[in-house]
This record gives sequence, C-alpha cells and structure tokens, in this order.
Amino acid sequence: MAKLSPLMILPPVVFAALAATFLWGMNREDAGLLPSAMLGREAPAVPATTLPGKTQLTDAMLRQPGVKLVNFWASWCPPCRAEHPTLMALSQQLPVYGIDLKDPEANALSFLKEDGDPFAALATDPRGRAAIDWGVTAPPETFIIDGDGQILYRHAGPLIREDYQNRFLPQLEKALSADN
Repeated sequence: MAKLSPLMILPPVVFAALAATFLWGMNREDAGLLPSAMLGREAPAVPATTLPGKTQLTDAMLRQPGVKLVNFWASWCPPCRAEHPTLMALSQQLPVYGIDLKDPEANALSFLKEDGDPFAALATDPRGRAAIDWGVTAPPETFIIDGDGQILYRHAGPLIREDYQNRFLPQLEKALSADN
C-alpha cells in the first residue's frame, strides 16, 4: 500500500477551511454592514476650509441641538451624484452638512451650481486628512449626528433605493424620535 504524503492532504484541507470561512462570511447577519469605531463617540474635528461663497462648517455646528447629517462627497464620485437628489430632499427636513473630499474647487462649485446645493455649511478636505479621522473608506459616506455632536450612525455608500429605505431611513427615524 502506498504511503500518503502530508503535502497531498494540505491543499484540500486549506481549500475546505477557506470555503468554510467564505460561507460563514456570506451568511452572517447584515453582511454588507461596515462597522464603525466612531459610533457613540464625539464627531471628529472638521477642516477649517470651505469653497468660495459657501458657509464654513464648524465643529460648533455639529454640537447644536437637533439631529443633523454630515456627508462626505466629491464631484468626481458617480455614487455621490446618484445620491444628490436624496440629499436635496433631506436638506428640507434637517441640516445637511457637507465635506468635499479631494476635489478641485472649480469642479465642486460647478457640481453644486448645476445640481443644487443641499448643504447648510461646507468644509473641504483636499488631502483626505479629515476623512481618515472620521473613518471614511470612500465617498459617499453619511453620518447621523445627535444634538451633543455624537455619531449615531454611519452609512457607507450612496443614499439610494433599498439601501436608503432599509438601512439609512430607519436609523434616521430612530435618531429623530430620540431627539424629541
């Protein structure tokens, strides 16, 4: 009878372990959720720069009473353009603040002029330093902030369709009802 080398057994064992890991990852609850270490913490500082003619977003604005949103966006970002009508609608209900990420000034101003400006105040983050502090992986990302300036929820991705309805809106409604 031929001896079976341990090296012959290794590839199927490694494959089975990887398959089990992938299967577990796909079947875990809310597999699309990217957890944020910022939840429940005070919102990090915002950059002290803005676009010409726009109101400067300040840290004090994030600590004013009431629920508010902070949206990281850029004119070069197609998902940011897709979520823009949602932000326009939300800005009629509560303050929406924007942080323009790594965007040429002229392009950002042109985008807001063409599609409308939902932001009550803006900051610019040309080097992406603030995005790192906030834990942003890629625009668009939207944060729900309470009246004490604490982050209640982080939504990675555009605020559109089922994702907006099923993930973001329930969190916003929860924040608004807790604020009353």
